[in-house]
Amino acid sequence: MPDSRPLPRIGSHALPNRVILAPMAGVTDRPFRALCRRLGADLVVGEMVTSDPNLWHTRKSRLRMDHRGEPGPRAVQIAGGDAEMLAEAARLNAEMGAEIIDINMGCPAKKVCNKAAGSALLRDEALVAEILESVVAAVDVPVTLKIRTGWCADSNNGVRVARLAENAGIQALAVHGRHRQQRYGGEAEYDTIAAIKAAVKLPIFANGDVDSPEKARHVLDYTGADAVMIGRGAQGNPWIFREIDHYLRHGQRLAAPDDAERSAVLHGHLVALHDFYGEHMGVRIARKHLGWYLAGDARLDDDGRRALRATFNGLDSPADQCRFIDELFRHDPATAPHRVARAMTPDGTCAA
Repeated sequence: MPDSRPLPRIGSHALPNRVILAPMAGVTDRPFRALCRRLGADLVVGEMVTSDPNLWHTRKSRLRMDHRGEPGPRAVQIAGGDAEMLAEAARLNAEMGAEIIDINMGCPAKKVCNKAAGSALLRDEALVAEILESVVAAVDVPVTLKIRTGWCADSNNGVRVARLAENAGIQALAVHGRHRQQRYGGEAEYDTIAAIKAAVKLPIFANGDVDSPEKARHVLDYTGADAVMIGRGAQGNPWIFREIDHYLRHGQRLAAPDDAERSAVLHGHLVALHDFYGEHMGVRIARKHLGWYLAGDARLDDDGRRALRATFNGLDSPADQCRFIDELFRHDPATAPHRVARAMTPDGTCAA
């Protein structure tokens, strides 16, 4: 049945549906955000940015903070372990055009947790409260928070942290259904998310293992969450946003994209990466995205995917990569790996 509840809001920002792109370092850059938004994501969150402004001069940080031409609301995620520094980072990002500030307390990466940031903060609830209150007080734009269920199985404090967030003035809370020590292993659990939803009045966004329209419907029904947040499920499958939205609205599966659309989307994504990062870096970043697209291509078997990845990873120019996409959809899937490899000659031209 269609969800008849009012759609969620983040402060003054009304969201058009219940499907959100999760922030992912190294993935949710401006080209990918634009693509996911075009294919149905109601809110997209940029890659995590350090709260230390002294590091913002690096190429990586400059690219992560690049939101030129993006429609609103522009959401920026900041990470760190010092309340004063996070507050200043929030203020500076708001001055640069951020319309939503998201605080990261969910990243399980060692290099983040070792600096007492990300999900490591969940071990210190007093510091969590200090950070949330400081950031909310520093800006006039809405502040949101992303957490895990806790630090470990014996410290499942998601409900307490959610109450701290609500008391501090946080406007929405995203919860990944794993504790930090799980990283991305095992299966997400949704009982904690349901308990958080029951404990606070904040909009709650359920995150973790949502990889299909049916799973999205189940998670929303089970937890009572206001929206689902899609991370790894969108890698190589940006169509998932419109498919989930259609299913939630109509209770029916939307037809999968045909080969013509898949080819056009892949081609457009590659061109956007090349334009955004420049030829050298763009070609290399495109390789991981192509690997994800191939992993989700049901026309191919595992051997075919491996062969195609090997061919693509050997290409060193934007023109070669774009010709690869043309060739990929020109041939029968059973013969595509062999024919694509033959078509791409060492000088980057297509064989006759």
